[in-house]
Amino acid sequence: MDLAFTPEEQKFREEVRAWVAENLPKEISHKVHNALELTRDDLQNWAKILGKKGWLGYGWPKQFGGPGWTAVQKHLFEEETALAGAPRIIPFGPVMVAPVIMAFGNAEQHKRFLPGIASGEVWWSQGYSEPGSGSDLASLRTRAERKGDKYIINGQKTWTTLGQYGDWMFNLVRTSTEGKPQTGISFIVLDMKSPGVTVRPIKLMDGGFEVNDVFFDNVEVPVENLIGEENKGWTYAKHLLSHERTNIADVNRAKRELERLKRIARQEGVMDDARFRDEIAKLEVDVVALEMLVLRVLSAEKSGKNPLDIAGLLKIRGSEIQQRYSELMMLAGGPYSLPLIREAMEAGWQGDFPGGHPNLAPLASTYFNMRKTTIYGGSNEVQRNIVAQTVLG
Repeated sequence: MDLAFTPEEQKFREEVRAWVAENLPKEISHKVHNALELTRDDLQNWAKILGKKGWLGYGWPKQFGGPGWTAVQKHLFEEETALAGAPRIIPFGPVMVAPVIMAFGNAEQHKRFLPGIASGEVWWSQGYSEPGSGSDLASLRTRAERKGDKYIINGQKTWTTLGQYGDWMFNLVRTSTEGKPQTGISFIVLDMKSPGVTVRPIKLMDGGFEVNDVFFDNVEVPVENLIGEENKGWTYAKHLLSHERTNIADVNRAKRELERLKRIARQEGVMDDARFRDEIAKLEVDVVALEMLVLRVLSAEKSGKNPLDIAGLLKIRGSEIQQRYSELMMLAGGPYSLPLIREAMEAGWQGDFPGGHPNLAPLASTYFNMRKTTIYGGSNEVQRNIVAQTVLG
């Protein structure tokens, strides 16, 4: 197993680094490095910049308009953009639904949906979880009843991330109640401006509105919006979730935030505390271990072997690391990290006054927001069961 990058791969890294340095707007990277809230315009502006370069669908094969990069090149791209302070690519379009459309959609759906995703023009949302159907996703109840050339959809989705910005939405819906719950689920996409679609933001502990309830009241959706075959949606959902769980691991963001943690610790003088340095060191070991796990997968792919099927394990470790670095930042900031005044932060206040403690204002918000990571994308308790079954049989 060779975890070293080749000279060609290192050259590719340098090319990506140079392009990002030239094209990433400074005001956006400043927000990312200091955990300031990104607006819809910020996120879509960066998506369109990548789209114009042909890199928003960086994981896509050439036949669908992507760069056709290897697994190693994709990893290096993710690392360089994260370390430069680029926002995470909103995954619902280019990382999640696009591979499903490519694999299971027809030629007309490829032509209809993929260009808008690749350019960053169309914002996609995910309709999976429902009240009472989160980790047990197969119990979902949102119903799609076929009537002629349309489906009539009724039900509710919840925890829809950034759904208030959505143009289109991909949904798991129940089209049959016969047999096992998994066998009656279909994968349908819909225009969020359709009559009968209502989006209601949910206020979170950090005061933000990152997630939403989405209600469907007799929403008419053309039959041609069905991806693949009716009642085969569970298969497509599993295909999509493997991309989501690997994305959640986000080792490259963890490396960037580890450096931010060190900056805060030095600024606040707690780096002189041996016990606090020990906690940072343990976190750094975990980040390196997660990176090595990712590189093992890449090495297997590069050598032509079957890659390790460890999406669940990556999700477990990655999400726990995200919670740990946000907690340590709070501890480093002490009482100065506690105030959470969103209006002041939105106005630009970061504690940067004489005698103040700059860049600590967002820490409480980040800490609260990261409490979700071990739940979404399949709770870590469920993922541990899956990993145990895979290893032990």
